[in-house]
Amino acid sequence: MSQRRADGSAGDADYGAIGGVYTDYRKPDPRIAQYIVDALGDARTVLNVGAGAGSYEPADREVTAVEPSASMRAQRPAHLPPAVDAVAEKLPFPDRAFEGAMSTFSVHQWNDLWAGLKEMRRVTRGPIAILTCDPTLLRRFWLLEYAPEVIETEAGRYPSVDDIADGLGGNTSVLGVPIPIDCTDGFNEAYYARPERLLDPGARLSCSAWSFVDDRVHHRFAAELQHDLDDGTWDRRYGRLRDQPTFDGSLVLVVSDPTS
Repeated sequence: MSQRRADGSAGDADYGAIGGVYTDYRKPDPRIAQYIVDALGDARTVLNVGAGAGSYEPADREVTAVEPSASMRAQRPAHLPPAVDAVAEKLPFPDRAFEGAMSTFSVHQWNDLWAGLKEMRRVTRGPIAILTCDPTLLRRFWLLEYAPEVIETEAGRYPSVDDIADGLGGNTSVLGVPIPIDCTDGFNEAYYARPERLLDPGARLSCSAWSFVDDRVHHRFAAELQHDLDDGTWDRRYGRLRDQPTFDGSLVLVVSDPTS
C-alpha cells in the first residue's frame, strides 16, 4: 500500500493541497442522492468509504464515515458525525458490521481497488452502492475538445465498471445517472450546459483531474474557451445543451447485493 501524504490522503490526489475549496463547489445534488438512497434500500446502518466532506450521506440513516484526508474530514458539516481516519483497504470494523455501504467519487483514488472492494463487502451484509464514472463514456463531454489532457487523465484513473462489479461480487447492476442541468455537485460534467463556470479556477480545482495537468493546460483551456464563448463558437457547436434538462454522461451507480 502506498504511503499516505502529510494530511493523510491515501490516493493519487493530495487533498491537503487541493481540498480547501472543495465544499464551495461540490454540494450534493438531491436528484443524484436519490439514486443512492434507493440503492441502499432498507439499510439503516450505512458505511461511507472515502467519505470526504460527507456529500450524499443520507440524513435518515446511521452513517459511519471513513476518510483518510484530514483536510476533507475538517470540512464535514457540524451536523454530521466525525469521520474515522482510515483507508478503504483496511477498514477497522468487524465482518458484516453494516447493513449497507456506499462510496461516491472515491474508488478511482484508492491505492488497491480490489482490496478496498473486498473490505467493503467483508464489513457489509447488504447492498453496496458505488457512485463513479464509467471511463468508456468520458469522451461524450465537450471538454474533450478543450482539455483532452483532463479527459484522458480521468479515463486512466477511473476503474472499469466491470472491475468494480467483479470486486464486489454478488448480484450487481449498473445504472446510468442523468446529470441535471442545474446540478449542484460541481464535477466537470455538471457544467455541460454552463461552460462559463469552468473558467473559475476554483471550480476546476474541486475536480481532482485538473491537479494532474500543468498550468499551461489550465491557461490554454481558459483562453480558448473564453474566446469561443465570446465569438459564439461554443454556442454554435454545443448551444443546444443550454436547454437540455439532463446529460447522459459518464456518471453511473454500481449496485451490488450479496448472494443469498
